[in-house]
Amino acid sequence: MLEIVNKIKPDYILMENVEGLRSMLDGKIEEKIISDYKKIGYKINVAVLNSANYGVAQFRKRVIFIGNRINAINYHPQPIYNESNYITVGDVLSKYLNKPEDPSINHIFAKTSPKMQERLKNIPIGQSLYGNYSDAWKKVDWNKPSCTVKENHGGVNVHPILNRVMTPRELATLQSFPDDFIFSGAKKWQLVQIGNAVPCLLAKAVGLAIIKSYKEKQNE
Repeated sequence: MLEIVNKIKPDYILMENVEGLRSMLDGKIEEKIISDYKKIGYKINVAVLNSANYGVAQFRKRVIFIGNRINAINYHPQPIYNESNYITVGDVLSKYLNKPEDPSINHIFAKTSPKMQERLKNIPIGQSLYGNYSDAWKKVDWNKPSCTVKENHGGVNVHPILNRVMTPRELATLQSFPDDFIFSGAKKWQLVQIGNAVPCLLAKAVGLAIIKSYKEKQNE
């Protein structure tokens, strides 16, 4: 990316990664990123943003690098939601409770045996089916934002009511994709696209912060 930016020289750049990047090699990875972009003329600011603070029904922390080479201010968006008014799983997924399977909108059920359904039913809210693998097969709380949506073969987010893992459509909704955004490919690849995406409403908030910076610079 550094080589591409140095070739194209856009006014602004935006990078996203997992929160753990900040602590890699005791912070030296982040320092090098900032230093490398400074050498080619970009001032970089970094912050960790949680998608739940921007209207997404999901707790998802990501490190966001924003940079510019036009001597403008780099803004990160201020939180819009907090614990008192988070958008919850129930807020966005209740419309799918009685909806039959519909592959045309990516609402595809996993093949789950009666035995597995019983095991899923008995998972406590917020806990995982596998005690030593707490980052997957986790049952979400209907009344709170979901845990992070990941690819993991569709087994990350367990529905709190229907004793099954969530469909690609439900996971896309937790990522704040609109209903008419249809993912192509086999279910496996739909899940990869959804799990690797930046939540739409978080991306919108970051984009608006960059637009604010740009307009201020244009009006100087």
